[in-house]
Amino acid sequence: MKKILAVVLSILMVASMSVVAFAAETDYAITNPYADVDWDAYEAYKTDLHSHTNASDGDNTTKEMAERHYELGFDIYAQSDHGTTNYSWTENDSYDPTIKLIMMVKEGASPIVMLDKEGTAENGKAYTVSTVDGDDYYAQADGHDMMRVPFANEQNPTSFNNAHVNTWFVDWGHGRIGGTSDYETVISAVDALGGVSVINHPGEYTNARDVLTTAEAYEEKAFGYYIDKFENLLMDYDSCLGIDINSKGDGRTRFDRKLWDIMLTDLAPLGRNVLAIASTDAHNLDIVDSGYVMAMMPELTSEALKECLLSGNFFAQSCYCGNTDELLAYSEALMASDNAAAVAIGEKMKATAENNLADIANGDKGDAYRFAEGATCVTVNEIAVDDNDDTITIDADDALYIRWISDGKVVAEGNSIDLDECDNIGSYVRAEIISEGAVTYTQAFLLEYDGMPEADFNENFRDTDTFFFAGIDEFLRTLGKAISVIAQPILSMMGIA
Repeated sequence: MKKILAVVLSILMVASMSVVAFAAETDYAITNPYADVDWDAYEAYKTDLHSHTNASDGDNTTKEMAERHYELGFDIYAQSDHGTTNYSWTENDSYDPTIKLIMMVKEGASPIVMLDKEGTAENGKAYTVSTVDGDDYYAQADGHDMMRVPFANEQNPTSFNNAHVNTWFVDWGHGRIGGTSDYETVISAVDALGGVSVINHPGEYTNARDVLTTAEAYEEKAFGYYIDKFENLLMDYDSCLGIDINSKGDGRTRFDRKLWDIMLTDLAPLGRNVLAIASTDAHNLDIVDSGYVMAMMPELTSEALKECLLSGNFFAQSCYCGNTDELLAYSEALMASDNAAAVAIGEKMKATAENNLADIANGDKGDAYRFAEGATCVTVNEIAVDDNDDTITIDADDALYIRWISDGKVVAEGNSIDLDECDNIGSYVRAEIISEGAVTYTQAFLLEYDGMPEADFNENFRDTDTFFFAGIDEFLRTLGKAISVIAQPILSMMGIA
């Protein structure tokens, strides 16, 4: 009898363990932002979606900025001056007299110099600017083509709190000044015309750039208004991609990856992906190669670029990291590697982070880590999603370290993630890839499964900030129209334009 009882208990124990194991398995439906990419046929095009010339507040001319981008291997370049729609690289109509005159007060007077249809670059090589099927391309002798992004414009040029929006592909906002806190007017107008937009360097508008630690940044009590504002815009307008998470030297944006994760956590359960770009926001030649997008496209056309951006078929890539907590985590993982190059980078990151901790203790934010200039960046060969096995795998060259993030927490490391083996999985996962030359961010993979977190979205939000500034901005626009009457004669007399 005892033997029979023991056998029965053993069977019941095994059965109960099997039930527990079975219950632990979760069936994930994974939405792959790269599902449309043909990894054998598409190319990765290095793309700057946000850059300036002296048509607004940049230090350099159209000719100088175009040539610098070309020298650094860019395939796509957007000249997105403040309140100034880019119509051409060669015709002197890509500036607005009022904007130019206003910006001169701050930046000083410098003549606008466009490209010629044919000419000689500063490096001595001959160049041409050609138009094919409506798209403009710059090329130097025996070199590659670099495409101009049509109608690029950084909107809200004279806002008091840098509530900036980059727009592309449609003609709206040329010479329109004002825009304090008013994201919706721009985003809704561009959406109605069939264009694309993104919220620029949000940390500058929210003032998250002024806090010292990640823990302080985007706390609900202090930053809830801004989070609700951005989330409502993204829910209302599909053509607004998301946010700029790393621009220029990552001073203003160093906490905006946290904002990205907060918004993904809130909106992914509703099926709304929040896409992320990196950009140079270059106002001079020295910062041109700081951040950019690697766009996966079948051909180099503006139509393909627009589809790429709306689909999320791109990576954000930056040569800077200014977040001390991220640097500490990266350095620990890299220094544990058996790869000498990874260890060396990890040691440099750790030194930067430790210096920053000392600065933070003294009330200063510290410095960003600059990846080695000209160093090799990662090449993503393929991203494979297996819905049956619940895995996502990145095949990449020159990757030193890959980590996976869900709801703001690191949930896995390595080139592959098995969702069934991870704790704390939320409503999305995204990957960060460290190479010698940059940190590369994938777009988020949205998840659906039984028991997934619910959305946290304030649909009753009211944008009181924009309402408060409406009268001031209307006054600015009226003033701008008055200035426009005298602006062009003054610029012509000065030989500026």
